Amino acid sequence: MENPKRVLFVCTGNTCRSPLAEALLRKAVEGRSDVEVCSAGVGALSGGPANRQTIEALKRRGVSLEGFRSRMVDAALINWATHVFAMTRGHLDAMVRMFPEAGDKLFLACEFVDLPGQGVGADVPDPIGGGAEAYEEVAKTLELAIPGILGLIDCRDRS
Repeated sequence: MENPKRVLFVCTGNTCRSPLAEALLRKAVEGRSDVEVCSAGVGALSGGPANRQTIEALKRRGVSLEGFRSRMVDAALINWATHVFAMTRGHLDAMVRMFPEAGDKLFLACEFVDLPGQGVGADVPDPIGGGAEAYEEVAKTLELAIPGILGLIDCRDRS
């Protein structure tokens, strides 16, 4: 694979937001052999399933998360990734502290989209405890963010 793009999404527990982002980006790059996608959490327990409502939000979009298991972000994943997208400023700050050498590949997931009413660089909201509507809001936010994410990884590949 020439100039592979390896995208890592990071949230807290790696059961809601980052798995949603992983699955939605994987769907967006279907048919492309140059993009690999995975996710992790800054406070994840390894081996857990995705949240049931995450799976349901993806099913409504015809996207599967089959075989998914949560995991903690670590140096090996950061080294693997060419681009790392945090769901919130807090997640981004934690990764900058944990992996200062990776600063040039750390971004906010919504850094490249102007979200209605929130602006550029907004946090992806935490859906825990918010019911199906909260997971829909996260999915819609990520769907808006993905074109900017793809624009960045494709643009950086050419530079």
